[in-house]
Parts: sequence; structure tokens; C-alpha cells
Amino acid sequence: MQGSLRSAIPARLDALPWSRWHWRVVIALGVSWLLDGLEVTVVGSLGPALQRPETLGLTAAEIGWAASAYIGGAVLGALVFGRLADRLGRKRIFLVTLAVYLVATVMTAFSFSLVSFAVCRFATGFGIGGEYAAINSAIDELIPARLRGRVDLAINGSFWIGAALGAGLSIFLLDPALFRPELGWRFAFALGGVLGLAILLVRRHVPESPRWLLMHGRAAEAEAVVAAIEAEIGVHADPSAPMLEMRPLAVPWSTIVRTLLVRYRRRSVLGLSLMASQAFFYNAIFFTYALVLTRFYGVPERQVGYYIFPFAVGNFLGPLALGHLFDVVGRRVMIAATYAISGLGLFLTGYLFSRGTLSAAGLALAWSSIFFVASAAASSAYLTVSEIFPLEMRAVTISLFYAAGTALGGFAGPPLFGALIESGSREALFGAYALAAALMCAAALVVAYLGIDAERRSLESIAPPLGSELGSAPGSAESPG
Repeated sequence: MQGSLRSAIPARLDALPWSRWHWRVVIALGVSWLLDGLEVTVVGSLGPALQRPETLGLTAAEIGWAASAYIGGAVLGALVFGRLADRLGRKRIFLVTLAVYLVATVMTAFSFSLVSFAVCRFATGFGIGGEYAAINSAIDELIPARLRGRVDLAINGSFWIGAALGAGLSIFLLDPALFRPELGWRFAFALGGVLGLAILLVRRHVPESPRWLLMHGRAAEAEAVVAAIEAEIGVHADPSAPMLEMRPLAVPWSTIVRTLLVRYRRRSVLGLSLMASQAFFYNAIFFTYALVLTRFYGVPERQVGYYIFPFAVGNFLGPLALGHLFDVVGRRVMIAATYAISGLGLFLTGYLFSRGTLSAAGLALAWSSIFFVASAAASSAYLTVSEIFPLEMRAVTISLFYAAGTALGGFAGPPLFGALIESGSREALFGAYALAAALMCAAALVVAYLGIDAERRSLESIAPPLGSELGSAPGSAESPG
């Protein structure tokens, strides 16, 4: 165990002006959500095509279970790679996880049955789940504190660029005049692998997180990385920048568990509430949207992508338009408001759907309006769990909350909604929508009571490193209880 060290590196990173260097980091790392959006949308849009006998001949319920296999893989991948990202480094893991995704999505193109398709979807999710922990950690540790909220929300919103790409691919590849039905869906997954390869080549140039290097006692390497960034941007280190004193600390699982369940148990309740509610809200609705359109509205499968486009646009524009408010108005107010508005909007839309009031276009417009707000809400869940826990356990904490929230809120949603769609009952489906709405409203109450005012604050002031001298400073961390 090394002795303590003093460094101004966290303060220097937070003081950097926004630059082209930050844009490169955002593009290279933020595409993780784009890939996830592409995968989810491709499967959702191709769902009706996968039911055809000349493709895989799946039922709606089987498509739901395949979606759950993807989510299950993401949960396990987050747990495995989250711990490794804290131990081996952010960069090493976000290169490995992208490679796993690349291979798995290409293999999906060659699946030949429900079992092989589900296995490939599980492996694809395994890579994507690992991305969430490593990428969220790296981005938060590299982005200046005053901009962290809006940047995080915008990056998470890029999921919907992938969704739009997936919708466009489905329109193009399901056109029988261009592709035979048994081949078009395979090309969709193969193209995801091509995109993953291009991103892998760009991502190699992103440096390791200097904060992570400090945590492992590699102060000279951390200083070299920050000095190179400052030289590229054209700024000089401020000699009066606040110093952080800490000692490199190996964190065993016992310390992680004790920190989550004792020292920061209120924050743990907050994180779990946000992650689980938004996971059920999104996965239950989005994974089965194409099936709702074809089953209840008779929309031809090759036209499903047209309805997903406005849905994706609303989801992408929401975090962009609202993101700065999370830094200006504050986390607590904005998170509570977006969760509550999303829940109430879903309940009203579900009721109108059950009454047969909405046309297919009306439903698409309603979803677009609701998810303009809900996308910012869901993105804020990832922002919250990535910034309110200590540096030494940031990646594994993100993975634990992602895994727990997704398992609780996302795993059961797709097959439940798939089965309800097959029943043909609008009233039964409304009941599930009402449940998702209630969960979002309950989460809004939790954040109003337990929320952390993390806006414009350094990560180290929100949750001091476990090996930091700040750990015992008054008001520096949540008191037990």
C-alpha cells in the first residue's frame, strides 16, 4: 500500500474550457448509447419480420424473451466489466467491451433458431452492459463539473440517434423490392458490426482517466495525461488550484457493500428507484412498440420504422433541450419534475389507447411528446448513480445499479407486454402502462426527498474518495442513516 499523495489534477480537469478535445472524447465514448439504441430498435422494428416463417418464425412472446436475453446479458456484462473497470482501468475495458459487442452482433446475423438468436442477443447485451459502467465512469471523470449534467444527458440521448438509424435500416432492409425477407434482417445486424469496428479505431486514442490513475498511485502518468490535454487546449495549470490529498486504496467487496448499505444507504435507495423505474418504463414500451403497431393498428411491418422516427426524434431532442437545466436549476428539481411528468403522460396516453381514441399516428405523436421528457429523466438516472459515489468504486457502483435496476424494471417488462399484446386486450395493456406510470411517479417522490444537489460540484466534493483526507470533513459525505 502506497502512502498518501497530493494532487490538483481533479481541479485542473474541472477548470478546463470546453474544447475540441472534449468533443473527441464525447464522440468516441458516447457512441456506446448509439450502439445500444441501434440494437434495441433493430430488434423492435424487425420483430414482425422475425415472425415470418421464412425468417425465424418467432411468436411475439418469443421476441419478448429474446429481448430479455439481451437485457440479461447486459446485466451480467455490467457486473463483470464494472468491477474490472475499477481494477484494470477505464480504457482497457471500454476497448474490450466494444470488441465483444462487435463479434456478438455479427454472429446474430447468422442465427438460425430462437435459441441461437437468444444466445447471440445475450452476448451482444453482455458487451453493451459492460460499456455502460466503463464509459459513464470515464466521461464523468473527464468532463468539467460545471457541464457534467448537460453533457451526460446529451450523451445518453445519443441512444436515440442509434434508434433512428435502426428505424431507417428496417425501412430499407425490409423492402421486398430491395432484399429478400430472409436476408434483410441479417444485413441489419451485420451493419452494426461494421459501425462497431469504426468506433473501435477511434476509441483507441482516448486516454486513461487521470482520476483513475491517481487512485492507483500512478501520479506521474496522471500528470502526463493532464499536461498533454492542457497543452493541446492551450491552457496552463493554475498553481493555486485546490489540492486533493488521498492514498491509493484497494477496495474489497466488503467495503463496497458497507459503503452502499451503511454510509450511503439513502443514496442507494435513490439510485435504485431511478434506475428500476426508468428501465421498466422504457424497456416494456419500446421493445414491443412495433408489435403494438402491427397487432392493434394493422401497420405493415415494413412501415414500422416510419413510426419510430418521430419517437426517436423526441427522445433525442429532450436531453439536448432540457440538459442545461439540470446544471442551472438543479438535479433534484429537474429529476423529480421529469419523472413525474413522464409518469402522468404515460397514464393518460395508455388510457386513451385503451379507449381506442388514438390512431397509429396519434399514438406516435403522444409517445414523442412523453419521451421528450422521459428521455431526460432516464438519462438523469445514469447521471445520478455515476456521480454520487466514491471514485474507487464508481464503475462497479454504476454496474450494480444498472444491473439491479434493469433486472427489476427491465427483465420482466418485454415478455409481460409481449404476452399482453398477444392477448389482443387493450385494457390489459393499459394496466401494464399504468403500472409503469405509477413507478415513475413514485421515483419522483423519492428523488424529491432523497435527491443530491450535485450540480456544478466536483465529483470529489459530492462523494470524497474513500482514501481521501476529505472523507472526514464536515458535510463532505452523507452521514450514516
